[in-house]
Amino acid sequence: MTFENLNLIEPLLRALKTEGYTHPTPIQEQSIPVVLNKKDLLGCAQTGTGKTAAFALPILQLLSEKNPRDTGPGIKSLILSPTRELAIQIGESFTAYGKHTRLKHAVIFGGVSAHHQINQLRNGVDVLVATPGRLLDLMTQRVVNLQNIQIFVLDEADRMLDMGFINDVKKIIAKLPYKRQTLFFSATMPPDIAKLADSILNNPVRVEVTPVSSTVEKITQAIFTVDKKDKSALLIHLLKDSGMSSVLVFTRTKHGADKLVKSLDRANIPAEAIHGNKSQNARQKALGNFKAGTLRVLIATDIAARGIDVDDLKYVINYELPNQPETYVHRIGRTGRAGLSGTAWSFCEFEEQPFLKDIEKLTAQSIPRIEDHPYHVELRPFSGTAAGQGKKPQGKPANSRPSSKQRKRAKAY
Repeated sequence: MTFENLNLIEPLLRALKTEGYTHPTPIQEQSIPVVLNKKDLLGCAQTGTGKTAAFALPILQLLSEKNPRDTGPGIKSLILSPTRELAIQIGESFTAYGKHTRLKHAVIFGGVSAHHQINQLRNGVDVLVATPGRLLDLMTQRVVNLQNIQIFVLDEADRMLDMGFINDVKKIIAKLPYKRQTLFFSATMPPDIAKLADSILNNPVRVEVTPVSSTVEKITQAIFTVDKKDKSALLIHLLKDSGMSSVLVFTRTKHGADKLVKSLDRANIPAEAIHGNKSQNARQKALGNFKAGTLRVLIATDIAARGIDVDDLKYVINYELPNQPETYVHRIGRTGRAGLSGTAWSFCEFEEQPFLKDIEKLTAQSIPRIEDHPYHVELRPFSGTAAGQGKKPQGKPANSRPSSKQRKRAKAY
């Protein structure tokens, strides 16, 4: 199967050739014909499966084929994204794939001045990529009008839920035309997300590739059991291997990411962190340096990591195991892309054993343990209590009301 077999128009095929793409990924192969047939789509796919092209290419084709006189002025397609990094990445895809079309697009997100974004919108755009908070702000200012939307894409819906965006998303959907084509993508399908999908999709075609429980076969996984106090020393020990180029390290908190950067700096290992407290310019600069290869180690929280797309990322290290097993699959999926191999290492201390158990249950595998390192410890059996709290540590329930911090964070995006 090639992109020519998907009946894409010549300007898109020419752009794909320039990008070096000849064969579609499974989600592209299944989704593009559905979207071109103007049907609603429910896509269950992880980040890294090529889903951006799965909706960007057919949107560009459908809008290119329409006569402007028939559609009128205004935004024709809206793509909602949970984070600014992912929004920027989607915008870059529209730039690459749409270079030989006459369509214009804009990307809007919070955390920066809206002046340039407003000017872009006033000059007219066909495709708008937006984070919910900034979009609602500009809708309130009457800068954005959604009455001519023909194709709506809700991307990373499960992450929207995690970030407390769902109420904002519902407000935006209420302003869309009833008659439209809707494309809905989510890596997981918890009850709240399934309910939202049912409410906005019209007889959708379901496309499901790379189930969330699967991990890429070419990713070499391993667990390092270590005391919590020795984690930074273990990371420094591993990073002394100069052959470890392009290393993405995940921490659970923003404070933890900043603290780890300082520890590495004291060991003369340059590193930068990206998270929600960093300015947009700082985040983009760090990510740009990492992609360019001038920065060897990038430390990220899960939310900031959405949108990190590095073609040849060699290593992912879970400095702290996530408390949701699906997040582990998303994290390690940053490496081993496009048929390349990759390595995913995870540090596990005593209180993280329940998280590891959940990960191995979800992925239906026993991840190998590496004992040949200076900080190896034999973890005693876990009784089911964490940090003396008398119960297994849990993440916040998916259907719980967003906290004030979540709402504030959502506004920033």
